[in-house]
Amino acid sequence: MALGALIIKARLGLTDEELVEQIKENPYFQFFIGLEAFQYSSPFDSSMMVYFRKRLPEAVVNDFNERIVLHGLKVIRSSDSQGLGDINGSGGGSTSSAGRPKSSSQKQPNQGSLLIDATCAPVHIRHPTDLSLLNEAREATEILIDAMHPQVRESFGHKPRTHRKQARRQILAVEKKKRPRINKIRKAIKQQLGHLKRNLSSIDALIACGGCLLAAGRHIYQKLLVVSELVRQQAILDHSESRSIPDRIVSLGQAHIRPIVRGKARCNVEFGALAQRASGYGRFQSLSPARDSPSSIA
Repeated sequence: MALGALIIKARLGLTDEELVEQIKENPYFQFFIGLEAFQYSSPFDSSMMVYFRKRLPEAVVNDFNERIVLHGLKVIRSSDSQGLGDINGSGGGSTSSAGRPKSSSQKQPNQGSLLIDATCAPVHIRHPTDLSLLNEAREATEILIDAMHPQVRESFGHKPRTHRKQARRQILAVEKKKRPRINKIRKAIKQQLGHLKRNLSSIDALIACGGCLLAAGRHIYQKLLVVSELVRQQAILDHSESRSIPDRIVSLGQAHIRPIVRGKARCNVEFGALAQRASGYGRFQSLSPARDSPSSIA
């Protein structure tokens, strides 16, 4: 029931409340989720969808997809072998007197999978730039500092300075220009890196005094887990002449997304996961591009 409900929700793009109403009204949906007979009442409450998603982690979904692929390959191979048997049975010239095909003319079915396409599954995110990512990370750390300080006000003292107004003016001075020069962009990146490193040091000090990282919510906490890696990458790029780095962070909310250079006329770089298509079935090969693929953003 849980898996069927999640499949219907994903295919139709429904909310949890709309999904429950659709299942209550549609007998086909009720049959799909495993109900034996049609019922007018909803089989579960919309709040149960949260527990359904927790009960089906990534490993379970991957195992389910793998079983679907294996079953499909088994059906294809059985149909191919049946077709070869019909051809060998109808061809009189290739059979012996006992009615069995000769070993020399007997065809072996193909085995293995043929890679016919390796493409990118694009996602809809804002086109990332180094400056915009650092600004988003800085704002996330400022929100966390504001939420953590009241918890340790007595032991920590005054709230640490973030210089958010100054940092905001510095980034707006570059973003308001239609075509800012590269030296202006690099200067703004260094400034945002300085603000971000100071905020991370303040967060470490608040943690030492007993502050909780979940004070601003789980969403900010998940972003904070990516911020340290973003700072490390940007610091390396700032001190090097190269503009490419492996496993480059392009989104704080979806850290698994990577830039993939496609060379298309409309869009040279796409953002998403690398997908592999083999034997007519599609599956995600990895959540990041290959190590030897370029990871630079124009």
